[in-house]
Amino acid sequence: PQKTCFHRSQTLGYKNGYAFSRLPTVGSGGERLYVNQLSQAELDELASKRPTLTYGQVKRAPPSGFIPVHVAFDKKILKFDAYFQEDVPLSAEEHYRIRQVCIYYYLEDDSMYVIEPVVQNSGIPQGKHIRRHRVPKNDRGEHYHWKDLNRGINITMYGRTYRIVDCDRFTQEFLESQGIEVNPPEKMAFDPYTELRQMPVRKYITPSDFDQLKQFLTYDKQVLRFYAMWDDTNSIFGENRPYVIHYYLADDTVEVREVHKQNDGRDPFPVLIRRQRIPKTFVDKQKTFPTCVMEISDQEVLEWYTAKDFAVGKSTNLLGRDFFIYDCDEFTRNFYRDKFGITDFQPVEIKKKPPEEVQQIIPPYNGFGIPEDTLQNCFSLFPKPPRKDVIKMLENENKVLRYQVALESPNPEDRKRRFILSYFLSNDMISIYEPPVRNSGIIGGKYLRKTRVAKPGSTTENAKYYGPSDLTIGSTIEVFGHRFVITDADEYVLNYMESNAGSFPAATLQSLRDHFHPKQVVKEPDNSDIPKLGTSKREPDELIVHVQEELKPHKHLNNKNIQEAFLQCDKDGSGVLDKAKFLSLCDSLSVPTNTTLLNKLIDQCSCGENQINYHNFLKAFP
Repeated sequence: PQKTCFHRSQTLGYKNGYAFSRLPTVGSGGERLYVNQLSQAELDELASKRPTLTYGQVKRAPPSGFIPVHVAFDKKILKFDAYFQEDVPLSAEEHYRIRQVCIYYYLEDDSMYVIEPVVQNSGIPQGKHIRRHRVPKNDRGEHYHWKDLNRGINITMYGRTYRIVDCDRFTQEFLESQGIEVNPPEKMAFDPYTELRQMPVRKYITPSDFDQLKQFLTYDKQVLRFYAMWDDTNSIFGENRPYVIHYYLADDTVEVREVHKQNDGRDPFPVLIRRQRIPKTFVDKQKTFPTCVMEISDQEVLEWYTAKDFAVGKSTNLLGRDFFIYDCDEFTRNFYRDKFGITDFQPVEIKKKPPEEVQQIIPPYNGFGIPEDTLQNCFSLFPKPPRKDVIKMLENENKVLRYQVALESPNPEDRKRRFILSYFLSNDMISIYEPPVRNSGIIGGKYLRKTRVAKPGSTTENAKYYGPSDLTIGSTIEVFGHRFVITDADEYVLNYMESNAGSFPAATLQSLRDHFHPKQVVKEPDNSDIPKLGTSKREPDELIVHVQEELKPHKHLNNKNIQEAFLQCDKDGSGVLDKAKFLSLCDSLSVPTNTTLLNKLIDQCSCGENQINYHNFLKAFP
């Protein structure tokens, strides 16, 4: 029942590309298994295998005489003296009862037997408590063993706790012979009520000279009234509450009444403490004395509250509550002035503490809906939908910025995956779509529905979301724990940002311009038979068309094989290759890189020192 983990161990695996099965080492929930482990005898046999092959089998000694357990331990019984405590809830003379028992442990079958000696005139059914059988130790199926028994310990059997105090001589010698250190014996506890019945004690009570009738006739209908405050601000929802304390002089009883105001929001209960004598000092309580009783007699109380225990400006503890008395009425002043000679009745001004300002703590985002919509539940009982920028939605309706992104992952298969990231300008939402690729083993389709993506490190109070300014070529964005690298974009993105250049940073716009119009690093040769496309302002598509016309005679080129070769060579999926590696790959594919137009295309595809962006180069091989 205490088990909370039920995980099963993995028994299937791969080694050198082959599937194999292995035996589980741990069971359900991580428990160790002993079934599939080598025993000590098997380990010893494996350790001694080589000498056996050299010298032959070792001659085994003849087995010793076998004596069964039930024969060796026949009629051998361990005897322990113990007792247990039993509560007596419905008795005015005793609160608990001590019952002595004898615990017998049979060594032949590990069974136990508990019996209570008969006490004359006890009125309690006595005799056999637990029949002879193996007593369960816990809920895991274990049973009590003689190693669990010793003097001076508690054992629990079927919900009842027994205290073992002593054992016989045979039991002590047996435990010591087995290497168990036997605790010293303890004194047997006796039932106090049984001893009280056996030795009755006569009590002589001298009548008191205090005349309660005279007190009643003298002080009848005379009540002292005190105005007090109970400070309960330390507890949750606590406050300072006013009360009126009445002290009845006729019988020395105290009553505490509540003070209700209009619209105070409390139930109309007039009395907090009913009229009764309240104890001030108790006799030294025993551990067995219950803390909550119906009636307290003079035997448990050393001193009761009297009129001299109440004074203005002092605190009084009544049944666990501290009441601060700040004023009293005129009759109470006259009584204390005549009876005790007290003349100082200056009332204490009670200042109410200003309510503490509770700082509103906004809980973390729970993942349902957008954070702005979920945040409205913390501000109002009836949440309102967050306001939307209607003008922005109308101006940017159907305007979408599309980017090509690559997944940044340590897995080589995931690095080759390409996604289409769409940024919707009307509501600043992002969606990601993965185009299906045949024979890739990955199901394409919708990867992320339209939602606002927060930047790493943003909080619910200060949420920062990705915008068009953050989407630059080569930058990395984190989408719910997955990192994507922007590798390409639509020409519409460049056109839109150039038309709204004042709304975007210069670095973002420049990265797009460098991506779509790479700089020329090689001068064009002056040949009359070659078309002059040499200025960097010409579109690269015109150069690609001339390259394709030049490659038409080379019919041995397979565009599909060229595409796959470059993708396989780019293991990290960055879209960039070293120039030496790029040229060696072109030579292996028989691509004529010695022509002027192809050299010009390679120069336009260069991005940095000795780096080639092969995606632009592959546009010539559709």
